[in-house]
Amino acid sequence: MKSRKAKVLHEAGGQALVEHVLDAASASIPAASTTVVVGHQAAEVKALLGTRGCRFAIQTEQRGTGHAVAICRDNAGEDGLTVILYGDCPLLTPATISRLVASQQSSGAAATLITTLLDQPTGYGRIVRAEDGSVLSIVEEKAASEQQKKISEINSGFYCIQTALLWKHIGEIQPNPASGEIYLTDLVEILRAAGHTVAALVLDDPNEILGINQRLELAEADRILRRRKTRQLMLDGVTILQPETVAIDAGVEIGQDTTIAPFTQILGRTRIGSDCRIGAGSVIRDSTIADGVSIGEYCLVGTSIVDSGAQIGPFSRLRQDNHVEQGAHIGNFVELKKTRFGAGSKAMHLAYLGDSEIGAGVNVGAGTITCNYDGVNKHPTVIGDGAFVGSNSTLVAPVKIEANSYVAAGSVVTETVPADSLAIARSRQTNKPGWVSKRKGPC
Repeated sequence: MKSRKAKVLHEAGGQALVEHVLDAASASIPAASTTVVVGHQAAEVKALLGTRGCRFAIQTEQRGTGHAVAICRDNAGEDGLTVILYGDCPLLTPATISRLVASQQSSGAAATLITTLLDQPTGYGRIVRAEDGSVLSIVEEKAASEQQKKISEINSGFYCIQTALLWKHIGEIQPNPASGEIYLTDLVEILRAAGHTVAALVLDDPNEILGINQRLELAEADRILRRRKTRQLMLDGVTILQPETVAIDAGVEIGQDTTIAPFTQILGRTRIGSDCRIGAGSVIRDSTIADGVSIGEYCLVGTSIVDSGAQIGPFSRLRQDNHVEQGAHIGNFVELKKTRFGAGSKAMHLAYLGDSEIGAGVNVGAGTITCNYDGVNKHPTVIGDGAFVGSNSTLVAPVKIEANSYVAAGSVVTETVPADSLAIARSRQTNKPGWVSKRKGPC
């Protein structure tokens, strides 16, 4: 990967590679029965996955795949089945893992492994079949004969094995003479030598077994994951215009009859309700959007809540930790930060509202700003229900504008405005006739 970051922590489709694998496995395997083998940057991987309920095994020496499985012995049971997956293969689907387990359960074999057919199998271990169709061996390319190199069926590295047989025989794998590593693939021949059979589940889609070893493969995985996501959303009743231009993360949820315009990004754990419209070029991250919300073109929404019927944008920015209540309007070039914006209130043009509590039915005029930072600390602004703030007002926090009061346009407000009052905080206009000609002198 040419990276300082552990490979499984790189992201595709909005999640780390290893998260995709755990999500796929969780459909068949409880988290409490899942062990993640960690080595390089183990602390970072455990921090990422710590809330998932899985267990961890520390591989202090990276001595191959067989060794990685062997160190899980203390976390495993004695009976049932063990599924072995790889943390850098994010495209394996829950359906395929379920098929693998079902195939093993019905086969009577000691193990079932996933294979696929490739037109260009160079670099992969080849599957050598016995006369009865079972797997005879896995031959790595560097050890394969010229005839074996022509085999198009390749090993994915994914296995489902009878647990008792796994632990009985895994200690028989000998280190590879060239590398000194313990390869799990050798277990196939060991099981056959013990009188057992090994079956194979052949996948039609070779993309599912794609392992990530470089940035080009990471980009391809991201493309496939996002295509899967938009396809599923459209099947579930979401309209996505030009879906090839849209980026939607794996954890996003979107309700029926919502329309997503081209070139949008919907990221993180965002939840969007039904009957919404998300305009072209907008970016929404880790936010909750209720039913019937309209978000115009080129809006940025981060870690915010938008209630039903609200209208945002175009060209609005809900920077972080905002709550826009029902039916409110946030217009073009308006920025909110840590602000609660009341039901039915409006800020239609060119305003900045930070660290604010704004009531219902408030009108905030164009060019209004809350001066919430004094160079050391942030301070709140409170605007009561039904207040009217005129254009180009400057609200110097901490300050309170009480319910049903008015602030005249162009005012600099530094003190509380009582309820039902008009605040005018600007110098009186003075006109001086003839001043221009006197200043310039005779033409």
